[in-house]
Amino acid sequence: MEERNTVKFKKDEFAIKEYIKSILGKGKISKIRIEYTPVGEKVIVSTNKPGLVIGKRGEKIEELTDILRNKFKLENPRVEIEEIRNPEFDAQTIADEIALSLERLGPLKFKVIAYKNLQRVMNAGALGVEIVLGGKLPSARAKSWRFQQGYLKKVGDSAKVVDKAQSVAQTRPGTVGVKVSILAPTAILRDKVELTKDVLDRLRMNVIKVEEVNEEKKKTKKVKK
Repeated sequence: MEERNTVKFKKDEFAIKEYIKSILGKGKISKIRIEYTPVGEKVIVSTNKPGLVIGKRGEKIEELTDILRNKFKLENPRVEIEEIRNPEFDAQTIADEIALSLERLGPLKFKVIAYKNLQRVMNAGALGVEIVLGGKLPSARAKSWRFQQGYLKKVGDSAKVVDKAQSVAQTRPGTVGVKVSILAPTAILRDKVELTKDVLDRLRMNVIKVEEVNEEKKKTKKVKK
């Protein structure tokens, strides 16, 4: 019984998130979190375009709150907007923008669109980025194209700090899938080693000490002979 309730709870939560994305539009929403508090449900919407999401005098927020209360039966929903300060490091934002560009310009320009967004992310200071497009680009058969630059972890604990997202573009030839992975400069890598000037100086001193010890050993051996 508990498993069924958990599954139903997750399905309802997923339906809420998908509905919010559909009414606010592709490219405006990155992530949606739902937090449950004693006084009600707090729906946090992450976006790089807070003005478009809020609307004039907060009319869209009020409309969304009413829908959550009436359609999804939330007791006391409260919608909060979380602004994305660096959209270049948000994988969902980049994936949606690529999908919108493919729908607007067509799949024939997929390489230009991919490289443009790739350079945009790297120029902003990202450590690494990968863009994967899958679909009829531009041949009649579906094919995957991969665009990658910089350093990007794919396995291990360090891979958990990589921001990943997916989007879908509905083009005239067919559906194109978009996958984006970004390693932001603020990501904490446990296996990252930085060779600062202080570290290099210590390494040089250790090498010198080892060489001096080896020289002393050689002199000692000569004296004994």
